[in-house]
Amino acid sequence: MDAGDIGWWGVPIAIVGGAIRVSTPFLFVSLGETITERSGRINLGLEGTLVFGAMTAYAVTVVTLSPWLGVLAAMAAGTLFGLFHGWICKFPRVNDIAIGIALMLLGTGLAFFFGKPFIQPSAPDLPAISLGWWSDIPQVRAALQINVLFLIGAALALFLWWAFRTTRIGLVLRVVGDSSDAARAMGLNPDTVRLLATAAGGALAAIGGAYLTLYYPGSWNEGVSSGQGLMAVALVIFARWNPLGCFAAALLFGGAGALGPALQSVGVTQGYYLFYAAPYVLTLVVMILTSSPGRALAGAPGELTVAK
Repeated sequence: MDAGDIGWWGVPIAIVGGAIRVSTPFLFVSLGETITERSGRINLGLEGTLVFGAMTAYAVTVVTLSPWLGVLAAMAAGTLFGLFHGWICKFPRVNDIAIGIALMLLGTGLAFFFGKPFIQPSAPDLPAISLGWWSDIPQVRAALQINVLFLIGAALALFLWWAFRTTRIGLVLRVVGDSSDAARAMGLNPDTVRLLATAAGGALAAIGGAYLTLYYPGSWNEGVSSGQGLMAVALVIFARWNPLGCFAAALLFGGAGALGPALQSVGVTQGYYLFYAAPYVLTLVVMILTSSPGRALAGAPGELTVAK
């Protein structure tokens, strides 16, 4: 088991760079789910929204040769999925989780059906900023390519953290998420607020899908997601519905996902593939460690199904 040309010192660089690349879809999906869950609704259908957004972004980019138009198209598709989910869930005796699972299957099925003609064509990538200019080693430069969407996601996490704490919209979300009765007493319509929050969550999740097909791994195929939409829901609980916590947790999950490729890059050829399971193992460990049978989850909105 010999180290590659860049040496073992390149493993931390590869993990950091890989964490940024891998974490971006987690970041957008978790931020979207944070908005939705803050309003008192859980959306397990974001996996389907992520996959459909990935297909939509890639298809539109292939046709228009503009990756940013692809991102906008993905956002529109994700918004429609969110509005559909929110509209169904407003009816009495409708279970958020069951509807989410149904829409997850619908989204993935539609993506596979409409996306078949776009498996072979190539699309231009989203732009990236090189932070490895100081190195002459190609592997280091490749590892430190930072996509613009990651920077947008980081700024969005900071903005949402501020908005939840200080703006009227943030107050409305918190009130609706904690108590529907209190929201109605204030003259708010919980169904409308949750409908808009679910739509916003779907739009952000679809951006995460656009990143998958337009940057990393940068192609459309039926296995592009690998369950990242579902893992992001666990990530939100781990982050305690805090956007800055989502940013940190996304990097943690991204680092776990980058561990296998980082070891492979330095010549580890046996057993490295076991580290590809690290994000799934981490999801299970996080859920076990943050669970408590004796009390509600700290920071959980009172109306959220998972907190009851």
